[in-house]
Amino acid sequence: MESVVVRPVVRSEEPRYQELMQAHHYLGSGPKVGETLWYVATRDEEWVALLSFSAAAWKCSARDRWIGWDFRFQFDRLKLVVNNSRFLILPDWHRPNMGSKVLSLCVRRLADDWLVRFGHPLLLLETFVDPKRFRGTVYRAANWVYVGNSRGFSRTRDGYSTSAPSPKMVFVKALRSDAQKVLSRPILDPSYRTGAPKMQLAATHSQSLLDLFADIPDPRRAEGRRHRLATILAIAAAATLCGMRGYKAISDWATHLGQKARKRFSCRHTDEGYIVPSEYIIRNVLIRVDPDSLDKALQHWNAVHAGNDSCLAIDGKTMCNAIDEGGRQTHIMSVVGHDTKICLTQKKSVACR
Repeated sequence: MESVVVRPVVRSEEPRYQELMQAHHYLGSGPKVGETLWYVATRDEEWVALLSFSAAAWKCSARDRWIGWDFRFQFDRLKLVVNNSRFLILPDWHRPNMGSKVLSLCVRRLADDWLVRFGHPLLLLETFVDPKRFRGTVYRAANWVYVGNSRGFSRTRDGYSTSAPSPKMVFVKALRSDAQKVLSRPILDPSYRTGAPKMQLAATHSQSLLDLFADIPDPRRAEGRRHRLATILAIAAAATLCGMRGYKAISDWATHLGQKARKRFSCRHTDEGYIVPSEYIIRNVLIRVDPDSLDKALQHWNAVHAGNDSCLAIDGKTMCNAIDEGGRQTHIMSVVGHDTKICLTQKKSVACR
């Protein structure tokens, strides 16, 4: 047992890995999509076991309760969680303690391998065990924690299945003793941030944005309007809250909305379904809409939906190349919630050059 070694699968070995996984794992090989690492355990150069780690589940109530994080920030932190999506002991190597040994060796090196390959750290591992086939003995022996059962819904093209035929046992393994605390705190430590902050919006929040922008004057001519102003502004606001920055990113986010989400935003309906506004339309509206009306509407939304802040931070910025007709440069003063990191209000001022 001491001679067992776990290492990542190299590219030339991937066909063999997939062939063995397809032949012996009840779920098959599974595609290698997004951030995924495949591992092989060997003993004297013979393959003993295969493991796959990939993106965490978007939603898992048992895991989420154990972490204790707010759903608004969950989407921003899912990259710090990874799923052990496959674990296979090859047929000739079913020996006592082999599974827990292999799993422990893999867990020891996974965080370092992930940081090198994908450029960001990990805090937590998760896995789903089918209770109709297994009892999770290997994971319990390797000190993983059983946190409850999943609800059993599966991902579909339109979201999630309507029935829940196969609840799974959920196990987690913290890679740091304070993983729960780090993942659930209101402000994530900078060393664990991956890109711009993101939020996950509930369906009710998305729908509330439409009412929020209903009274804002439309700066466009009446002729040729294909999308409601409230729809365009609601999509832009929701995309920004979810971490999108820039017109193209907002447009890409809108393009990937499903039909149910597009309907919630009251997108224009055609024979082909609900249509989202183009990047040009989004850009044209955001450039021309009255900024004071937009700011007041967003402040109102913050007041209704934002969490409580223990204190406020005041931040000032000078807008580059923003010079008015009198030659004065524009300055923006913002008030930001310390806990929620939400901008509560902004005030524009000018100063002589």
